[in-house]
Amino acid sequence: MDPQLCDEIYECAFFPEHWPYVLDQLAKLADGVGGHLISAGSSELRWTASTNLSGGMERIAASGLLRTGQRPIRMSASQHAGFLTEHDLFTDEELATDPIYRDFLLPAGLGWAASTAIRLPTDITLFFTVERLHSRGPVERNVVRQLDAFRPDLARSALISARLHLERARMATDMLELIRLPALSFDQTGKVLSANGMMESMASHVTWRSHDRISLMDAAANHQFHDAVSKLDVENAAHVRSFAVRGTGQGASLVAHIIPIRRSARDIFIRCAGVLVLTPVAAPQAPPLELVQSLFDLTPAEARVARHLAAGDTLGEIAETGHVSRNTVRTQVRGVLEKTGCSRQAEVIALLGGISVSRC
Repeated sequence: MDPQLCDEIYECAFFPEHWPYVLDQLAKLADGVGGHLISAGSSELRWTASTNLSGGMERIAASGLLRTGQRPIRMSASQHAGFLTEHDLFTDEELATDPIYRDFLLPAGLGWAASTAIRLPTDITLFFTVERLHSRGPVERNVVRQLDAFRPDLARSALISARLHLERARMATDMLELIRLPALSFDQTGKVLSANGMMESMASHVTWRSHDRISLMDAAANHQFHDAVSKLDVENAAHVRSFAVRGTGQGASLVAHIIPIRRSARDIFIRCAGVLVLTPVAAPQAPPLELVQSLFDLTPAEARVARHLAAGDTLGEIAETGHVSRNTVRTQVRGVLEKTGCSRQAEVIALLGGISVSRC
């Protein structure tokens, strides 16, 4: 076993953007041309691949065969704790008519592979595959044994990554509790990943449902919440991410803020799509600079501009206070609009005006 490759596999637990390189290294063991990793959950499917296989993976994903194709289905059903080849999963006749092979792999000069399925405790199944040129012939048993030696490391790295992600989600909601804000984090389907104690006690506003789901007691707000969640990944979508929430009885009204979580390197395992924060209705005021920056992942300059906007300052006043030009302030305002999901300065002011920190 190559100890350097083993170290690089574990590095992927902390830097998921490193997976394409590791997949390339695994493929070299099989004299292959590259590899891919598919993360399949009950409601979503994500993947990453070697650079030279990305185009083909995009076409297969668009066809729907990454989930419905026979290769992943049979790999899962086998429950085999190791890598499998085509002849472990198909007859020659089945291979000739399988859509993935017939319509995508063989036309691309591929057609031989070694794959393994790893089930995580998070209800995610991972499929690691190394692809070989069809002209090279089937993957040999001695190569499968070499790949099997790395399978426990692949599984542990993936599990560490998933647990680290959940820990980061928990820390985000706990941080908001420190400043007395009820909050929860959720994935792109609306499933709750973590909730702080203040959110769990909001019985007059939030109903906890099965399968880690929530509903807001205010029907209109609940509709807006689920609509916002469904559109978090839709670029330039016209939707509201800040809205009123009314409780039962005499419960005080709150303002809900849907904060999208976007990163340059998307984790292919469980992904935190956003945070729901409930804040009390209060007179507009400029929230603390640190709060603005941490909630929306703003740069220090963008956070300063956002805070001044919430305080009602004009662009000229912001420029003068910061000793910068108006053009610089306009650029920073564009950054604030993009990261807060707003389209106008008035929306930023309304959004930040609802954020108040309890003094009690």
